[in-house]
Amino acid sequence: MPRVLVDAAAVPADRGALTRYVDGLISALDRAGVDLAVACQRADTERYGHLAPSARVVAGPVSIAHRASRLAWEQNALPILAKRVGAKVIHAPYYSMPIAAGVPTVATVHDVSWFTEPAHHSQDKASFFRSATRTAIRHAARVIVPSKATRDELVRVLSADSTRLDVAYHGVDTERFRRPRADEIRRVSARLGLRAQPYVAFLGALEPRKNVPNLIRGFVRAVENLPNPPALVLAGGVHDDEVDAAVGEVPASIRVVRPGYLAFADLPGFLGGALVAAFPSRGEGFGMAVLEAMACGAPVLTTHRTALPEVGGDAVAYTEPDVDGIARGLETLLTSPDQREQLASAARARAGEFTWEASAEAHMVSYQRAIE
Repeated sequence: MPRVLVDAAAVPADRGALTRYVDGLISALDRAGVDLAVACQRADTERYGHLAPSARVVAGPVSIAHRASRLAWEQNALPILAKRVGAKVIHAPYYSMPIAAGVPTVATVHDVSWFTEPAHHSQDKASFFRSATRTAIRHAARVIVPSKATRDELVRVLSADSTRLDVAYHGVDTERFRRPRADEIRRVSARLGLRAQPYVAFLGALEPRKNVPNLIRGFVRAVENLPNPPALVLAGGVHDDEVDAAVGEVPASIRVVRPGYLAFADLPGFLGGALVAAFPSRGEGFGMAVLEAMACGAPVLTTHRTALPEVGGDAVAYTEPDVDGIARGLETLLTSPDQREQLASAARARAGEFTWEASAEAHMVSYQRAIE
């Protein structure tokens, strides 16, 4: 495999799904022996040096911490960097890519909701990602997508050439996302102020397509008649007025906890310690949070929308995204310990099928196709 330059400069510092994709992929590519160069922000050089000890890690200027400067650097300086490090292909893992790179470029397009559900995104954000996606479809030698559903949506919505689209599922780090120990569950419970109260977990951005208001209202219906109802814990960032409104409707006898971002080390205890991990999303390009909850041995409730059945298979429970459906799904799981245990066991087994090694192999095939 000729040298590959991965542009990791767009990776945010919040350790969210994008960060875990790029980290997992780069580490697996390095283990596979790929001749790898990584372009990143200066604050990330040590991390990528640790994740990919055989790679050449190159830090961009300080200014690329700001998006406008990074995008200008991507168009003008990244092609020069590619030539300097001897790269034969560039991988842009987050939609945007240099148009005149001088070498073939592979771009990852993560989902198509910017086109199919624009009301669920801010206008500026949706406009940027629609433009970046169209550019990738037109100019990238290959486009990598994380699911067959995303591939099919690109063909349907943008008339993308299916012969230039490569499906590469994400993986999950089963050393980090695993069934937690009892002390890890107790520690997370204490940090959340739950005092060992059982809970239903949600992890992700509190944005419209995640369907959190309906989750809150469905949860209330599912537990309002229970003598000792569990709490609902909404872990994640991004402010949303509809979430605030739904929380304001919750009766005083029912707890909804909003801790914001959790420490990365606490995620196994948080997900694996939950009665149910609930992700009633209206659509996902892949569904990283679902996969990670499965790897932690959580019984998962999600929807049949877009890529989620590709991840969950028969190892999760499904619901429609409306309030009534979520309420029924939660009530069934909360009152069925045996079903929760069966789902937890099946989920861990299925999560083991999604490895970063397999993802890296699929990416390497795409890189080779781009070069050829």
